[in-house]
Amino acid sequence: MTWREATRDEIHQFYTQEFPNWIDELPSFISSDGPKEYAIAFRDSHPIKKDEAPAREFIRRGTRDEYESRRRGKNFKSFDHIVNFIQRPARHDPFENSDYALVDPDLLDKPDPLPAGVYYSLDHWERSWIILVDIDAKDIALERGRRLVSNDSELSDEEIRSKAGILDAAPEGYPYAFEDIEQALEYGFTVRDIFEDDFDAEETMVVYSGQGCHVYLLDDDRDHQYDTKSREVLVDYLTKRREIPIDSVVTADRKRVARLPYTLHTDVSRIVQPIESPTFDFRRAPTPEFLSDCSERSMEVSE
Repeated sequence: MTWREATRDEIHQFYTQEFPNWIDELPSFISSDGPKEYAIAFRDSHPIKKDEAPAREFIRRGTRDEYESRRRGKNFKSFDHIVNFIQRPARHDPFENSDYALVDPDLLDKPDPLPAGVYYSLDHWERSWIILVDIDAKDIALERGRRLVSNDSELSDEEIRSKAGILDAAPEGYPYAFEDIEQALEYGFTVRDIFEDDFDAEETMVVYSGQGCHVYLLDDDRDHQYDTKSREVLVDYLTKRREIPIDSVVTADRKRVARLPYTLHTDVSRIVQPIESPTFDFRRAPTPEFLSDCSERSMEVSE
């Protein structure tokens, strides 16, 4: 099994050759003008046109004109436009005529920026704000590490992970072990069951995020349109009563974004994807073609 950061060429290959084949699998609420924004993170910051403005490592682009006079013409025209933007953010920036657009790579002595992560807004134009619970393996690993080195309360998070042997466990160098991802998936399906059994949800989804999972409550009837206060109660219920480690801000902050399903988590070269069981084998799940190519080449060399 290969667990590593994707190279620039591999990212380009995935988004130009593979990602378009996954578009039809996206959930129906992820459309060209449903989520209020799409966003892209870069490994290296890229300049924008505005003089003396800082280069950007993370950009958001809206899907509708929230303020007609100011934003007209700076939104996506179709989902094809979004796909083009993901493939080549600077060349297909909907802000192209704005001072806040990414600078054309042809004018710079640096490569065309490519996405290290692709996201969409949980706030939505056509339905209520989507409920998502984020469970991250690194948070589970840190809690586990604290239990293992409980007598060293003055240690930093990295020192805790190092002393607990987490950084040396497979995958080496990452702030978690594979067992922490497995635990994250177990927690994810526990949360799904809580949504269905305790909150009467009929439509849920669990997504493997690459280093953990996202759990969705997707019912959009009046009883499931939770405001900020209701979400804070939900967070308390999960973290305090059920003792499930989650990123509480993701659930309670309307401005948050989530990884777009079927995009590439470039830190680990894994495809973000919906899953049906806590026994999902993330080590042997569908992976980008470039990993398969590497495996085939390794077999040819060994033969």
